[in-house]
Amino acid sequence: MVYTDSKKREDSQRRDDMETFYSVKDFGAAGDGKSLDTEAIQAAIDRCSQEGGGYVLLEKGEFISGTLYMKSGVYLIVTASAKLTASGSIAAYGTDTHYNRYVNEHDMDRCFIYAEEAENFGIMGEGTIDGNAECFPNEGSIYRPMMIRFLRCRNVKLKGIKLHQAAAWTTAFLDSENIWVEDLEICNDKRYNGDGLDFDGCRNVFVARCRISGTDDNLCLQAGSREYPVENVHISDCHFTSICAGIRIGLKSIGDIRNVTVSGCTFQNVWREGIKIECTEGGNISDICIQGNTMHNVSRPVFILLNNRMEEIGSSVELKEMPEIGTLKRVTISGLIARDDEEMEKIHYRFQDDVMGRPEFGGIRVDANKDHPIENLVFQNIDYTAIGGVRLADIPEGYPEVPDYMAEYKTEYKADHKSKNKTSYAAGNKSDIWTDAGKTEAAVSENYYPDWSRTTHLDIRNVKNLILAQVMVSTVHEDERPKYLVEGCRCLKEEIYDLD
Repeated sequence: MVYTDSKKREDSQRRDDMETFYSVKDFGAAGDGKSLDTEAIQAAIDRCSQEGGGYVLLEKGEFISGTLYMKSGVYLIVTASAKLTASGSIAAYGTDTHYNRYVNEHDMDRCFIYAEEAENFGIMGEGTIDGNAECFPNEGSIYRPMMIRFLRCRNVKLKGIKLHQAAAWTTAFLDSENIWVEDLEICNDKRYNGDGLDFDGCRNVFVARCRISGTDDNLCLQAGSREYPVENVHISDCHFTSICAGIRIGLKSIGDIRNVTVSGCTFQNVWREGIKIECTEGGNISDICIQGNTMHNVSRPVFILLNNRMEEIGSSVELKEMPEIGTLKRVTISGLIARDDEEMEKIHYRFQDDVMGRPEFGGIRVDANKDHPIENLVFQNIDYTAIGGVRLADIPEGYPEVPDYMAEYKTEYKADHKSKNKTSYAAGNKSDIWTDAGKTEAAVSENYYPDWSRTTHLDIRNVKNLILAQVMVSTVHEDERPKYLVEGCRCLKEEIYDLD
């Protein structure tokens, strides 16, 4: 049954249109925390869309459901008195919810809430959506659903809702545009791949006032294809706590990523990178502005890398051959305050012996292949206090160069063994690529590699047009490493102040 709330009717008299509500209980939902309410909730969504759109209302109860399919014009409202909980049985999840775009992660193909080719819809309210993570394995071949996946959608809103404990990623926005994400509370700290907000191939994205914690990257901007660039992204006034990165831009970077701003955000207890920018799959990343952010206990405040990633060719299922190294240019990081305290003396883990951070890992790091430099990079007004306390004897000798895998591959890939090595390469057997040529495989320089730093604060290599202006560095404990190194760069300004 469809009803119009009386108070809403009174309020609507001061507006031009009437807000129509569809209660899932009027469609048979029990909301008793035991019954499977999938069919009733879906029926309310379908009716709402068929009749021109409106609000599907969950209130006063816990609603258990399998996969729900959002439709155009429908806003799912989870009130403060309600909880929408994902079913603990994988049989309750559809197999037609697209797929995860990362290699070797098909266990995350299914999802809880799905939309495809929908527009003018969203999820709102003050209630909770619970992914029921503890009912699914931590990782492996057994399916564990993402919470939300939207494919090729337009005009999407997520506002006010609490998204807790997805079995894998919390959200995946794919090839979509005009997305507003506001005032969310995301907690995803029970399982691997505990991402918060992931945008792949999206444009016109606005994220504000969100609080995100998890076991993986809190917020990701990725370009899984050349057809759908990432552009016009605004992230502001958010709080990030992560066992991996706070914000990651790239890694999956077949296409272009451009016009991104990050401002007024806080990062606290991030055991890997605060902000990570990785152009690794042949695309172009440009025009990134990161300003006015604060970090407390973040192992690497900034990590920037340009290379061609070689790990089963790359991370993306769409990548069919080894890419040339792309471009990374016009990045400005300004007004950054980063502070470490004694917490950073500890070794930090994700689960059990999964080490994620230690003192020798820390510092700002920028690197690229010497023949493919990063271009036009600015660090301005940076105030960084690192924990320090590392002895030179604690770190290995020799710092690896960032390889150009494509160049090495072309050089060593002889015609007489092409067929064999191409097969090995496609299968991800990296060591086999160099066997016939007698070449030792180069160390992989992506993600977190190497897992130590030569410097306490800044290690910057292979940048064309680098500006370091008003950069202030200090340490909590005396450190035997140099505070900064600048190598292979055309440095237009080098203004670094040692405050110790």
